[in-house]
Amino acid sequence: MNIFEALRVSHETQRGLADSLIQTSGDSKERALLFKELQAELAAHAAAEERFFYVPLIAHDMTQEPSRHGIAEHHEMDELVEKLEEIDFSSPAWLAAAKELHHKVFHHLNDEEQGIFQLAGKVLTEAEKLSLAKGYEGEFVSQRVKA
Repeated sequence: MNIFEALRVSHETQRGLADSLIQTSGDSKERALLFKELQAELAAHAAAEERFFYVPLIAHDMTQEPSRHGIAEHHEMDELVEKLEEIDFSSPAWLAAAKELHHKVFHHLNDEEQGIFQLAGKVLTEAEKLSLAKGYEGEFVSQRVKA
């Protein structure tokens, strides 16, 4: 598995969790569980992706700015997750913020898959793509255990 395939596994999980989350209502057990799962998935993915995808790409002129942008979007999603933690699950404001997070997640993943992956494919060697996937997967698992 190369780095792009490894990242897509988490991307699909994030999409599914984000879709399910905005279908929930009120202060329900389902909402709480889905939010906690999405929160853990986003945190583990961002930490591993920054270390084993974005940091190596920052070294290349072609991928430096897109990598910085991707990292900035991770920070924006972190802020939305923090905002959701502060709002009562039964509040209409919670669902509005969850929909904002859903939009940000989908936008970010599409940016990566439709743009950054193609640029990264040009600057990374095949060996690097495989090596980065192994590093990413190990870090992702390590981060998920912490959550």
